[in-house]
Amino acid sequence: MTDTHSTGPFIAAIDQGTTSSRCIVFDRDGRIVSVDQKEHEQIFPKPGWVEHNATEIWENVQEVVAGAISKAKITSADVKAIGITNQRETTLLWDKNTGEPVHNAIVWQDTRTDALCRELGRNVGQDRFRRETGLPLASYFAGPKIRWLLDNVEGLRERAEAGEILFGTMDSWVIWNLTGGPNGGVHVTDVTNASRTLLMNLHNLDWDERILSSMEIPAAVLPEIRSSAEVYGTTADGVLAGVPVASALGDQQAALFGQTCFSEGEAKSTYGTGTFLLMNTGDKPVNSYNGLLTTVGYRIGDQKPVYALEGSIAVTGSLVQWMRDQMGLINSAAEIETLASSVEDNGGAYFVPAFSGLFAPYWRDDARGVIAGLTRYVTKAHIARAVLEATAWQTREIVDAMTKDSGVELTALKVDGGMTSNNLLMQTLSDVLDAPVVRPMVAETTCLGAAYAAGLAVGFWPDTDALRANWRRAAEWTPRMDADVRDREYKNWLKAVQRTMGWIEDEE
Repeated sequence: MTDTHSTGPFIAAIDQGTTSSRCIVFDRDGRIVSVDQKEHEQIFPKPGWVEHNATEIWENVQEVVAGAISKAKITSADVKAIGITNQRETTLLWDKNTGEPVHNAIVWQDTRTDALCRELGRNVGQDRFRRETGLPLASYFAGPKIRWLLDNVEGLRERAEAGEILFGTMDSWVIWNLTGGPNGGVHVTDVTNASRTLLMNLHNLDWDERILSSMEIPAAVLPEIRSSAEVYGTTADGVLAGVPVASALGDQQAALFGQTCFSEGEAKSTYGTGTFLLMNTGDKPVNSYNGLLTTVGYRIGDQKPVYALEGSIAVTGSLVQWMRDQMGLINSAAEIETLASSVEDNGGAYFVPAFSGLFAPYWRDDARGVIAGLTRYVTKAHIARAVLEATAWQTREIVDAMTKDSGVELTALKVDGGMTSNNLLMQTLSDVLDAPVVRPMVAETTCLGAAYAAGLAVGFWPDTDALRANWRRAAEWTPRMDADVRDREYKNWLKAVQRTMGWIEDEE
């Protein structure tokens, strides 16, 4: 913990994540004063289905807010604003008069809308709404999940059309409840979360009526789209009663903001279970022809929106977990670095972890994982090294796609997330990207981004320059690999990726 003698005032950030909810209190220097966190249940009704109990999540949010405030030994008078960041795309419908969810929330990972998405794409396919939304038609996004609920919960469509039902991603659910719920709760979302529904037009930042009618979603259920940094309302009760609720950003966009990537070409990559790389593309949405998503990066008050390109990798940290739990080759995640460091190189082995197909830039669900280039020479240490290289090469492929789409060269990559404690991986990343890799002092960049945006909205920080001045570097890695080695290894990696494709055939 940092020094607890920070004198106020403070900003509180609520991070409603996929596995847990937490609240962090930050001081004016952007330092962490206190943290409280609580996990919630993961519900798996059928293979490929993932749900959360939204009532449990709201109770946990209230608990962690109270916990963080009490650990910081402060009161609501010391807190100038609350910011919200959230797991994106997770979809909830609730009754606006009682505040009761009509069904569990359907989580972003849930694939039950696969067939519906194919049906919606009918004669055009995945790109049917891409021009308006920047997104492919995929089960990942919220719109098709709303439609599934309307089709599958008895009587729900009628109630929705009568204006009795509200839709929200988790930011909307938390803000509505904080600001009074059935008693005057504010029904809003921000541009970053709205841009993940497949229902918002990226060009005018409004719900797209043509898409709503194609998906058969009544406009009455939708929240009002607001900027990412403005006062939406004030907290109705609890330990922070009367405090302005002043920001909302989807988690990856919040990390972009927390990493102060405010200029075109600045990018951050979050290394967790999977990896999300976002690059600021300035005030114009850049269409992707290379398998990336076009999304809103953030919007501060009535300023112009800032757009981003996003690349997602399905398997990075989870490959290290697989080495530990399924293969038993290591006993802890940290051990992978020691094992991989015991050899000079990968011994000719390449590991492409296409466990559930390939995400960006390929989007191939017929791919499965391979280890290629095996000989008798290869040891488990070489495999461990190939595991770390897999994260680096997958990042390189996304960076290349971003450069092709945007015409902007990556100047440096700011990193965050659990895997950034692995120094060998960070050096490898710098080597394969041929660019500096920078890790900040405050690793909790998602919460920090929500706090920064809320602080801007209430004048706690004057402008983004003040936030840049706040951001502090903890470590930096620079490239040490020869260009010819980099080119040869990349070529081998791409050969290995080709070997993963077409493994699953239609009749299976």
